[in-house]
Amino acid sequence: MASTHQPGPITLDVVGLELTPEDRRRIEHPSTGGVILFGRNFSSRKQLTALTRSIKAIRPDVLISIDHEGGRVQRCKADGFTHLPAMRKLGELWMQAPKKSKTTYASEPAITAMAATTACGYILAAELRACGVDFSFTPVLDLDFGRSGVIGDRSFSSDPQIVYALAKALNSGLQLAGMANCGKHFPGHGWAEADSHVAIPVDERSLNAILQCDAKPYEWLDLSLAAVMPAHVIYPKVDSLPAGFSKIWLQTILRQQLAFEGVIFSDDLSMEGASVAGDVVKGAELALSAGCDAVLICNRPDLADRLLSELRVSNAKKAESAQRQTKLMPSASFMSWAELQAHAEYQHAQALLKRHGLI
Repeated sequence: MASTHQPGPITLDVVGLELTPEDRRRIEHPSTGGVILFGRNFSSRKQLTALTRSIKAIRPDVLISIDHEGGRVQRCKADGFTHLPAMRKLGELWMQAPKKSKTTYASEPAITAMAATTACGYILAAELRACGVDFSFTPVLDLDFGRSGVIGDRSFSSDPQIVYALAKALNSGLQLAGMANCGKHFPGHGWAEADSHVAIPVDERSLNAILQCDAKPYEWLDLSLAAVMPAHVIYPKVDSLPAGFSKIWLQTILRQQLAFEGVIFSDDLSMEGASVAGDVVKGAELALSAGCDAVLICNRPDLADRLLSELRVSNAKKAESAQRQTKLMPSASFMSWAELQAHAEYQHAQALLKRHGLI
């Protein structure tokens, strides 16, 4: 029988292609609010659909998420899933405009790029939703300065205006399939060279430089941005802590100055970039007190168990987190995979991307 929990502040993963008894125990825990899937959790559409159904049978309120951006960050690539282009390809389509009009939305290449990006967003969300996945951590709003290998072609462009316009188009496509969005990695991971999965990146620029460049897409997207994931990057001119643990970044700047009201997810607490916050429990406490609504713990079931047993969160914080996270849940059931293949909007989106050589 499904529980009547509200989503808690912890998003965790599962071990394999189907749920183990330990997975079920973790999902049932009232502190769990989400399950994030990885490539190891996918072998076929049938298997993925069975997995998501089994998760929902335990906790209908749990948000099933995935990192599914296109390019090199796409967890489901086989058995009919469209292998979407890296976001840089869409930025390059925009840049076919004459140089003087590269950020002019009325240019034909810009309009084409926005239409193609909307199609990408729709296909991305529709295929996932047809298999029972609720949410993808996309789009990447980082700027491509040519410095960060971990970002690289995941970025639309080095130009914040282009990033804003194409991210808005992608979000429109996601919304057509009833999926919310998540801008990452606030305020920007494109300048720091180190990979926060294995190191602690540092961005030495001033607050003003970051706000006038990297953070602009967050400001311009405004109410159309449903969720944000901050970077495991230290900006020492602003705070000694990485953005995801910083009240300055999350409360003073994101919540107050930029008036963001959506969900704030921490990046994965098992990453090296989170190590400056201490052990996993201290890191989660610091992230939540800084302003995160939910914390991610991935690829470490032992650390997930520590969080579930040791993390203490006030009832007020739990209620606030649950209220925000619930808004990310799709409001209605979606069509089956077979129905999707025959759907006119899906066919049109596929044809558009093929016409421009993007799939």
